[in-house]
Amino acid sequence: MWSSPLEYGRLTWPEVARAAAEGRVPIVPIGMLEDHGPHLPIDTDVTLVEAICRGAAERLSEATVLLPPITHGYSPHHMDFPGTVTIGWDTFCRYCTDVATSLVRHGFKRILLVNGHGSNQPLVEMAARLAMVDHPESLVGAAFYLSGPASAAVIEEVRDSERGGLAHACELETSLYLYLAPEAVDMAAAVDERGYPEGPNAWMDWSDGPLKLMPWWSSFSESGIQGDATKADAAKGKLLFEAAVEEVASFVTELTAKPLPARRDHHGA
Repeated sequence: MWSSPLEYGRLTWPEVARAAAEGRVPIVPIGMLEDHGPHLPIDTDVTLVEAICRGAAERLSEATVLLPPITHGYSPHHMDFPGTVTIGWDTFCRYCTDVATSLVRHGFKRILLVNGHGSNQPLVEMAARLAMVDHPESLVGAAFYLSGPASAAVIEEVRDSERGGLAHACELETSLYLYLAPEAVDMAAAVDERGYPEGPNAWMDWSDGPLKLMPWWSSFSESGIQGDATKADAAKGKLLFEAAVEEVASFVTELTAKPLPARRDHHGA
């Protein structure tokens, strides 16, 4: 009898083979251990992305298998704050690629990498690309939660802060943690700090500006926060969580519906 959601780490190897033969989509949560201000635990990114992926796996329990989260990611610019554990960009990217290619090797044809830490994103996307280059018959997707148009509408509906208020340990992340585990959040220590040097093309919010600049975090943040954590509440977190679960589930559904690619070499044409 399968559990719900189906957890990869709890399976025997024959059960893994069965899950692959059923065409299930492995969901891989990817996070980070780093400072999240004085009010949130350093496991914020891991906790949020794992809970969201679990919610999506529960919603699509017949179509998915949930992997344990990848805990460590890329964040050298946060190393002035105690608690951060950063992995070299190339090591991290290769690690994510190896996870995906291992799953393909076991027969999974469609895989979803779900990231929950901003600086991981280009590396997770590259890992998905590399896995598909190595295994051209597979589909490996990469996504950040709450990044689609439907989620953007929910974010705009619930947020009370202006641009810059949703970035890191902010109104959004604090609201999500308040919904998931309020006992772990110290709202008395939450502050509104927005020190990132904004310009017409470079700003930091849940959707950043087109010009990407990432200085050392300590050069613009005293608390580790970028955004307004004081405006967070659990009611917002519930709406954001539900939107994130719906979004990740939609990624799985789309991957399942897409035809597998068929590589054609035109050198002999």
